[in-house]
Amino acid sequence: MTGAFVPVIHGAALDRPDEADTIVAAESVADSLCRLGYTTEIVVVGLDLSVLIGLAARKPHAIFNLVEALAGDAALAHLPLAVLDHLCVPYTGAGGEAWRLTLSKVVTKDILRARGLPTPDWWVAGDAAPKERRVIVKSEYEHGSVGIDSESVVSGARALGEIVARQQRFGGSFFAEKFIEGREFNVGIISGRNGPQVLPVPEILFEDFADNRPRIVDYEAKWHAGSDVYRNTPRRFGLENTEPALALRLTGLARDCWRAFGLTGYARVDFRVDASGEPKILEINPNPALAADAGFPAAAAQAGLDYDAMIARIVDAAVERARKAA
Repeated sequence: MTGAFVPVIHGAALDRPDEADTIVAAESVADSLCRLGYTTEIVVVGLDLSVLIGLAARKPHAIFNLVEALAGDAALAHLPLAVLDHLCVPYTGAGGEAWRLTLSKVVTKDILRARGLPTPDWWVAGDAAPKERRVIVKSEYEHGSVGIDSESVVSGARALGEIVARQQRFGGSFFAEKFIEGREFNVGIISGRNGPQVLPVPEILFEDFADNRPRIVDYEAKWHAGSDVYRNTPRRFGLENTEPALALRLTGLARDCWRAFGLTGYARVDFRVDASGEPKILEINPNPALAADAGFPAAAAQAGLDYDAMIARIVDAAVERARKAA
């Protein structure tokens, strides 16, 4: 629809690298929307959600949702969707219910376990993790490796103390998860005319890591571009050719997650694969990063979708979901 209005919304600030990346993504998405013939603008959303009422009054074709946190709190990221659902305004990505189910990693893991889908064991504050088992302590709500560093992998005996310490340091809720010593994969999915399309699977490599540093994509590895660990965690495609059975297993589980959580638009499922070759689902991201150099656009490009084609698909999926719900 040439000239149709598709505003981009986000709730990020410049004071954290992970949030600054969202601002960069918003600019990339807005530029793409212009190239696709839409009119657009970037709108910052805070705790006052009345700005969404003003956008709804302008009858947008859809709203491109890049909200990952409000006022720095990822646990509030679903609130704009509740308002947009109430106003019957189409928006990109997962619907409000899917957002709610995937917002908490602990709730996500409960659902995965109930559906018989493989996910590592976990313990919340008050639970006793096996003392000799290695665990990784992570935020329940934050994404983008917020709250994860080189000291996040500890023994079960230290898990409770580390949970409390990180809650005090970062705020929010933390939990412990069995640490899977092995390989890491991120599987992207995007809506298409014939249903969800699983994108080519990248593996995150851990090159030249010190023996005492856990092989994880922590905050430094994800966001500090000048660091050694950032440079030493490249992504590599080609699994479908080198290990087709593993690629088939990962893509099948990603599809299972898409169906189980009612995902739409686009999403990413993160995996670790243990030494025996068994995949474990770590988390589901219904709003993966869309900056031009991010993993999801890279996977889309491997599938033959350039950046504009990817954005067009995401907008079309939003409009179609709203049409079916009407």
